[in-house]
Amino acid sequence: MAAAEDAFLRARGRTLTAFRPDDECQWKGPFYFIQGADPQFGLMKAWTCGDTDNGDDEWGEEIKLAEQAVQAINKLNPKPKFFVLCGDLVHGMPGTLWRKNQVQDLKNVLKNTDQDIPLVFVSGNHDVGNSPTRETIDDYCKNWGDDYFSFWVGGVFFLVLNSQLFFDSSQCPELKQAQDVWLDEQLAVAEKQKCKHIIVFQHIPLFLSTPDEDHSYFNLEKSVREEIMEKFHKAGIKAVFAGHYHRNAGGSYKGLEMVVSSAIGCQLGDDTHGLRVVVVTEEKLVHRYYSLNELSSQGIEKELLDVLAKQK
Repeated sequence: MAAAEDAFLRARGRTLTAFRPDDECQWKGPFYFIQGADPQFGLMKAWTCGDTDNGDDEWGEEIKLAEQAVQAINKLNPKPKFFVLCGDLVHGMPGTLWRKNQVQDLKNVLKNTDQDIPLVFVSGNHDVGNSPTRETIDDYCKNWGDDYFSFWVGGVFFLVLNSQLFFDSSQCPELKQAQDVWLDEQLAVAEKQKCKHIIVFQHIPLFLSTPDEDHSYFNLEKSVREEIMEKFHKAGIKAVFAGHYHRNAGGSYKGLEMVVSSAIGCQLGDDTHGLRVVVVTEEKLVHRYYSLNELSSQGIEKELLDVLAKQK
């Protein structure tokens, strides 16, 4: 397999091969990572022409935005520990006309990411389908690695989840059950290891602003959400980072922070195309959403760099 392809398939065997657990399970001081979401090649044209099912036959704008994101990340000093993309990598649903080309064009952009900055991929509804099947998930995994997995970085335990299994697992109930069992096992590991923090990445937010808000396309159904929130709270999970909304949003539940980041690609609100910088300290997470233009031209602000430096 070509080295460039390897960068997309590091999530294997339910872990991320870029980081060795033996090296990473101890706290080593503050670090930061970059979160992006929804590059979604094809949506900007589809949204403009009002045909989100078949109007995704152009994605030149998204290519430019993704290139700008990669260039901005590559310039950062110090380097982030990793770059996580929280789903909807492309707009084309499984089996649709332009999907294969969109995937290839996104890979052509992402392969230029600094090789010392591992890529972490999260599956979204456009990646595995609104009602995923074993086949659509297998197809995703062939391109981007496992749909759920865990990894350690500097004493912090990260969980990547397939949120579509929470949203609609009617076509693959056994896969949802497998993820649920695995998740419980992982939370038991985290408790035993006494990790500094636990952080979750998924595509669909648990909620957008308040834990008891009504169910919509952009959050999880209330009974499902309540069960997950309580499980995460009991496990001591610090934060959940998601995308899907194409706007910045968020809130908290009993100390669990829900962080919803806007898109690299198509904006559905008043935010700008951007990325979130997340600094992890011994006590807390400090994060800020940057427009691509701001991050490209100015880098990370001094205030966040100071948080990184002062505890070292």
